[in-house]
Amino acid sequence: MPACTSGRRGADVRTVRRVLGLLVVAAIGFGVGWAWPILVRGPLVVGQDAISSAATTRVQVTVEDAGGRVIVARPPSGVTEQKTLVIIYPGGLVRPQAYEWLARREAALGRLAVIPEFSFDLAVIDSGRADALIAKYGAGRKVVLMGHSLGGVMACQYVSDKAKQAQYPVAGLVLMASYPADGIDLSGAKVAALSLRAENDQVAPKDKVEAGLKQLPAGTKLEVVDGSVHAFFGRYGPQAGDGVPTVTRDAAQAQIGAYIDDFIAGL
Repeated sequence: MPACTSGRRGADVRTVRRVLGLLVVAAIGFGVGWAWPILVRGPLVVGQDAISSAATTRVQVTVEDAGGRVIVARPPSGVTEQKTLVIIYPGGLVRPQAYEWLARREAALGRLAVIPEFSFDLAVIDSGRADALIAKYGAGRKVVLMGHSLGGVMACQYVSDKAKQAQYPVAGLVLMASYPADGIDLSGAKVAALSLRAENDQVAPKDKVEAGLKQLPAGTKLEVVDGSVHAFFGRYGPQAGDGVPTVTRDAAQAQIGAYIDDFIAGL
Protein backbone atom coordinates (compact mmCIF):
# COMPACT_ATOMS: atom_id res chain seq x y z
CA MET A 1 0.00 0.00 0.00
CA PRO A 2 2.66 2.59 0.85
CA ALA A 3 4.38 1.93 -2.47
CA CYS A 4 1.11 2.42 -4.39
CA THR A 5 0.35 5.58 -2.50
CA SER A 6 3.80 6.94 -3.25
CA GLY A 7 3.38 6.14 -6.92
CA ARG A 8 0.04 7.89 -7.14
CA ARG A 9 1.47 10.96 -5.44
CA GLY A 10 4.35 11.03 -7.88
CA ALA A 11 1.94 10.80 -10.81
CA ASP A 12 -0.18 13.58 -9.34
CA VAL A 13 2.87 15.83 -8.98
CA ARG A 14 3.90 15.17 -12.58
CA THR A 15 0.37 15.96 -13.76
CA VAL A 16 0.32 19.22 -11.84
CA ARG A 17 3.69 20.16 -13.28
CA ARG A 18 2.50 19.42 -16.82
CA VAL A 19 -0.63 21.51 -16.30
CA LEU A 20 1.38 24.38 -14.83
CA GLY A 21 3.81 24.14 -17.72
CA LEU A 22 1.00 24.35 -20.24
CA LEU A 23 -0.48 27.33 -18.42
CA VAL A 24 2.88 29.11 -18.47
CA VAL A 25 3.30 28.44 -22.19
CA ALA A 26 -0.24 29.67 -22.84
CA ALA A 27 0.37 32.81 -20.77
CA ILE A 28 3.59 33.53 -22.66
CA GLY A 29 1.84 32.98 -25.98
CA PHE A 30 -1.00 35.29 -24.98
CA GLY A 31 1.45 37.97 -23.82
CA VAL A 32 3.45 37.81 -27.03
CA GLY A 33 0.27 37.90 -29.10
CA TRP A 34 -1.01 40.91 -27.19
CA ALA A 35 2.28 42.84 -27.26
CA TRP A 36 3.36 41.97 -30.80
CA PRO A 37 1.17 44.54 -32.62
CA ILE A 38 2.42 47.23 -30.23
CA LEU A 39 6.11 46.36 -30.31
CA VAL A 40 6.28 45.60 -34.03
CA ARG A 41 4.77 48.44 -36.05
CA GLY A 42 3.88 48.32 -39.70
CA PRO A 43 6.05 49.97 -42.37
CA LEU A 44 5.89 53.70 -42.97
CA VAL A 45 4.37 53.87 -46.45
CA VAL A 46 3.11 57.00 -48.16
CA GLY A 47 0.69 57.41 -51.05
CA GLN A 48 -1.75 54.66 -50.09
CA ASP A 49 -5.41 55.64 -49.54
CA ALA A 50 -4.38 59.28 -49.18
CA ILE A 51 -5.97 61.06 -52.13
CA SER A 52 -9.02 63.05 -51.08
CA SER A 53 -9.38 65.24 -54.19
CA ALA A 54 -7.81 65.81 -57.59
CA ALA A 55 -5.75 68.66 -56.15
CA THR A 56 -4.07 66.41 -53.58
CA THR A 57 -2.58 64.18 -56.29
CA ARG A 58 -0.15 66.99 -57.13
CA VAL A 59 1.15 67.39 -53.58
CA GLN A 60 4.80 66.47 -53.05
CA VAL A 61 5.09 63.90 -50.23
CA THR A 62 8.41 62.69 -48.82
CA VAL A 63 9.71 60.93 -45.70
CA GLU A 64 12.43 62.98 -44.01
CA ASP A 65 14.31 63.16 -40.71
CA ALA A 66 13.59 65.77 -38.05
CA GLY A 67 14.20 64.26 -34.64
CA GLY A 68 12.99 61.01 -36.20
CA ARG A 69 11.11 60.12 -39.34
CA VAL A 70 8.40 62.49 -40.51
CA ILE A 71 6.01 62.57 -43.46
CA VAL A 72 6.28 65.93 -45.20
CA ALA A 73 3.60 67.22 -47.61
CA ARG A 74 4.66 70.27 -49.61
CA PRO A 75 2.43 72.51 -51.74
CA PRO A 76 2.54 71.61 -55.44
CA SER A 77 4.12 73.84 -58.02
CA GLY A 78 1.96 76.85 -58.82
CA VAL A 79 0.15 76.94 -55.46
CA THR A 80 0.81 80.06 -53.38
CA GLU A 81 2.59 79.31 -50.09
CA GLN A 82 0.47 80.40 -47.12
CA LYS A 83 3.44 80.54 -44.71
CA THR A 84 1.76 78.09 -42.36
CA LEU A 85 3.22 74.93 -40.84
CA VAL A 86 0.69 72.27 -39.88
CA ILE A 87 1.93 69.59 -37.47
CA ILE A 88 -0.28 66.54 -37.00
CA TYR A 89 0.14 64.29 -33.94
CA PRO A 90 -1.39 60.86 -34.75
CA GLY A 91 -3.74 58.98 -32.46
CA GLY A 92 -2.42 56.24 -30.19
CA LEU A 93 -1.10 53.15 -32.02
CA VAL A 94 -2.06 54.70 -35.38
CA ARG A 95 0.56 54.89 -38.12
CA PRO A 96 1.38 58.40 -39.41
CA GLN A 97 0.22 57.64 -42.95
CA ALA A 98 -3.37 57.38 -41.68
CA TYR A 99 -3.35 61.19 -41.63
CA GLU A 100 -1.65 61.69 -44.98
CA TRP A 101 -5.05 62.54 -46.46
CA LEU A 102 -5.18 65.58 -44.16
CA ALA A 103 -1.56 66.57 -44.76
CA ARG A 104 -2.10 66.39 -48.53
CA ARG A 105 -5.26 68.45 -48.23
CA GLU A 106 -3.43 71.14 -46.25
CA ALA A 107 -0.53 71.18 -48.68
CA ALA A 108 -2.87 71.50 -51.67
CA LEU A 109 -4.06 74.75 -50.09
CA GLY A 110 -0.51 76.08 -49.73
CA ARG A 111 0.34 74.97 -46.19
CA LEU A 112 3.39 72.88 -45.35
CA ALA A 113 2.15 69.85 -43.41
CA VAL A 114 4.17 67.31 -41.41
CA ILE A 115 3.24 64.12 -39.55
CA PRO A 116 5.88 62.81 -37.13
CA GLU A 117 6.40 59.13 -36.43
CA PHE A 118 6.53 58.32 -32.71
CA SER A 119 8.12 55.30 -31.05
CA PHE A 120 5.51 52.53 -30.93
CA ASP A 121 3.10 55.09 -32.47
CA LEU A 122 2.52 56.64 -29.06
CA ALA A 123 2.82 60.43 -28.87
CA VAL A 124 2.87 60.14 -25.08
CA ILE A 125 6.49 58.93 -25.37
CA ASP A 126 7.63 62.32 -26.74
CA SER A 127 5.03 65.10 -26.54
CA GLY A 128 7.81 67.61 -27.24
CA ARG A 129 8.47 66.22 -30.71
CA ALA A 130 7.12 69.43 -32.23
CA ASP A 131 10.29 71.26 -31.13
CA ALA A 132 12.42 69.59 -33.80
CA LEU A 133 9.71 70.03 -36.43
CA ILE A 134 9.32 73.74 -35.72
CA ALA A 135 13.09 74.18 -35.73
CA LYS A 136 13.43 72.54 -39.17
CA TYR A 137 10.25 73.66 -40.93
CA GLY A 138 8.77 76.55 -38.97
CA ALA A 139 10.96 79.53 -39.89
CA GLY A 140 8.77 82.33 -41.24
CA ARG A 141 5.61 80.27 -40.77
CA LYS A 142 2.82 80.38 -38.19
CA VAL A 143 2.46 76.99 -36.57
CA VAL A 144 -0.80 75.09 -36.19
CA LEU A 145 -0.51 71.99 -34.01
CA MET A 146 -3.21 69.36 -34.57
CA GLY A 147 -3.77 66.12 -32.69
CA HIS A 148 -6.19 63.23 -32.95
CA SER A 149 -7.29 61.37 -29.82
CA LEU A 150 -4.12 60.62 -27.76
CA GLY A 151 -2.23 62.86 -30.19
CA GLY A 152 -4.53 65.73 -29.18
CA VAL A 153 -3.89 65.06 -25.51
CA MET A 154 -0.15 65.30 -26.17
CA ALA A 155 -0.60 68.44 -28.28
CA CYS A 156 -2.24 70.03 -25.23
CA GLN A 157 0.66 68.79 -23.11
CA TYR A 158 3.11 70.44 -25.51
CA VAL A 159 1.32 73.80 -25.33
CA SER A 160 1.18 73.50 -21.53
CA ASP A 161 4.91 72.75 -21.33
CA LYS A 162 5.65 75.97 -23.25
CA ALA A 163 3.59 78.14 -20.88
CA LYS A 164 6.62 79.75 -19.28
CA GLN A 165 8.01 80.97 -22.59
CA ALA A 166 7.50 84.60 -23.51
CA GLN A 167 5.50 83.49 -26.53
CA TYR A 168 3.92 80.17 -27.43
CA PRO A 169 5.65 78.51 -30.39
CA VAL A 170 2.23 77.67 -31.86
CA ALA A 171 -0.44 80.05 -33.12
CA GLY A 172 -3.25 77.52 -33.29
CA LEU A 173 -4.24 74.27 -31.59
CA VAL A 174 -6.72 71.86 -33.22
CA LEU A 175 -8.07 68.91 -31.24
CA MET A 176 -9.74 66.13 -33.19
CA ALA A 177 -11.87 63.89 -30.96
CA SER A 178 -9.71 64.82 -28.00
CA TYR A 179 -9.46 66.87 -24.82
CA PRO A 180 -6.74 67.88 -22.32
CA ALA A 181 -5.64 65.42 -19.66
CA ASP A 182 -6.56 66.04 -16.03
CA GLY A 183 -4.35 68.74 -14.55
CA ILE A 184 -3.71 70.52 -17.85
CA ASP A 185 -5.12 74.04 -17.77
CA LEU A 186 -4.82 76.04 -20.99
CA SER A 187 -7.68 78.39 -20.18
CA GLY A 188 -5.30 81.34 -20.00
CA ALA A 189 -3.06 80.29 -22.87
CA LYS A 190 -2.50 82.91 -25.55
CA VAL A 191 -3.16 80.54 -28.42
CA ALA A 192 -6.29 80.05 -30.52
CA ALA A 193 -7.91 76.63 -30.30
CA LEU A 194 -10.53 74.58 -32.11
CA SER A 195 -12.16 71.40 -30.82
CA LEU A 196 -13.73 68.98 -33.30
CA ARG A 197 -16.12 66.27 -32.11
CA ALA A 198 -17.50 63.42 -34.21
CA GLU A 199 -21.26 63.17 -33.67
CA ASN A 200 -21.34 59.38 -33.28
CA ASP A 201 -17.96 59.01 -31.55
CA GLN A 202 -18.00 56.50 -28.70
CA VAL A 203 -14.22 56.52 -28.08
CA ALA A 204 -14.06 60.23 -27.20
CA PRO A 205 -17.72 60.73 -26.27
CA LYS A 206 -19.64 64.00 -26.19
CA ASP A 207 -19.52 64.56 -22.43
CA LYS A 208 -15.73 64.10 -22.27
CA VAL A 209 -15.02 66.41 -25.21
CA GLU A 210 -17.41 69.11 -23.99
CA ALA A 211 -16.11 68.92 -20.40
CA GLY A 212 -12.59 69.49 -21.73
CA LEU A 213 -13.55 72.88 -23.15
CA LYS A 214 -13.14 74.52 -19.73
CA GLN A 215 -9.45 73.53 -19.81
CA LEU A 216 -8.88 75.05 -23.25
CA PRO A 217 -8.08 78.68 -24.15
CA ALA A 218 -10.82 81.25 -23.79
CA GLY A 219 -12.88 81.50 -26.97
CA THR A 220 -12.24 77.90 -28.07
CA LYS A 221 -14.97 76.85 -30.48
CA LEU A 222 -16.44 73.36 -30.53
CA GLU A 223 -17.61 72.07 -33.90
CA VAL A 224 -19.48 68.81 -34.50
CA VAL A 225 -18.74 66.64 -37.54
CA ASP A 226 -22.20 65.39 -38.50
CA GLY A 227 -22.69 61.63 -38.52
CA SER A 228 -18.98 60.94 -38.11
CA VAL A 229 -17.10 58.57 -35.81
CA HIS A 230 -13.74 58.60 -34.06
CA ALA A 231 -11.90 56.69 -36.79
CA PHE A 232 -12.96 59.07 -39.57
CA PHE A 233 -10.33 61.64 -38.52
CA GLY A 234 -7.78 59.18 -39.89
CA ARG A 235 -7.77 56.44 -42.48
CA TYR A 236 -7.01 53.27 -40.56
CA GLY A 237 -10.26 51.32 -40.67
CA PRO A 238 -12.90 50.65 -38.00
CA GLN A 239 -11.96 51.06 -34.34
CA ALA A 240 -13.10 48.84 -31.46
CA GLY A 241 -15.71 50.54 -29.29
CA ASP A 242 -16.44 53.27 -31.82
CA GLY A 243 -19.92 54.32 -32.89
CA VAL A 244 -21.65 53.69 -36.21
CA PRO A 245 -21.28 56.38 -38.89
CA THR A 246 -24.29 57.78 -40.70
CA VAL A 247 -22.23 59.56 -43.35
CA THR A 248 -19.43 58.47 -45.66
CA ARG A 249 -15.84 58.95 -44.60
CA ASP A 250 -15.26 61.37 -47.49
CA ALA A 251 -18.24 63.51 -46.43
CA ALA A 252 -16.99 63.64 -42.84
CA GLN A 253 -13.47 64.54 -43.86
CA ALA A 254 -14.73 67.30 -46.15
CA GLN A 255 -16.50 68.82 -43.15
CA ILE A 256 -13.39 68.41 -41.00
CA GLY A 257 -11.36 70.23 -43.63
CA ALA A 258 -13.87 73.07 -43.87
CA TYR A 259 -13.78 73.65 -40.11
CA ILE A 260 -9.98 73.69 -40.16
CA ASP A 261 -9.93 76.15 -43.09
CA ASP A 262 -12.19 78.58 -41.24
CA PHE A 263 -10.07 78.30 -38.11
CA ILE A 264 -6.74 78.89 -39.85
CA ALA A 265 -8.18 81.81 -41.81
CA GLY A 266 -8.94 83.52 -38.49
CA LEU A 267 -5.44 83.20 -37.03
